[in-house]
Amino acid sequence: MTRWRCPQCDREFARARQSHVCVPGCTVEETFAPHPPLYREIYDRLLEGMGPVHEDAVRVGVFLKSEHKFAEVRPKARSLSLALVLPRRVEHPLIARTFPMPDGRVWHFFKLTRVADVDERILEFMGEAYDG
Repeated sequence: MTRWRCPQCDREFARARQSHVCVPGCTVEETFAPHPPLYREIYDRLLEGMGPVHEDAVRVGVFLKSEHKFAEVRPKARSLSLALVLPRRVEHPLIARTFPMPDGRVWHFFKLTRVADVDERILEFMGEAYDG
């Protein structure tokens, strides 16, 4: 897929002149550097087995993109937040909150504190979000 690179912030997007908050990008390592190493381990587990993923890293987190943005991973004070947009509401004990969108899709926000939190169901939800 050809991506458009913003001339202001040098970040990549799926569509030319795509609307975004123009902040400088960084590396995934720089995003996770100020946080516990465990957060990076959880992040790496989330990406195991995924197809091609563009990691759009900024200071507050990493936006995961395939043909579209399908997930946001944000280090927080006490957990790693995983946000997924799914075509339906799902249930999981680690969902902290949900946010319905007007088009029927639903944002799901997971609070992850251990590598073991990334169970098969969360990996299935990641795949579903990736496939869009």
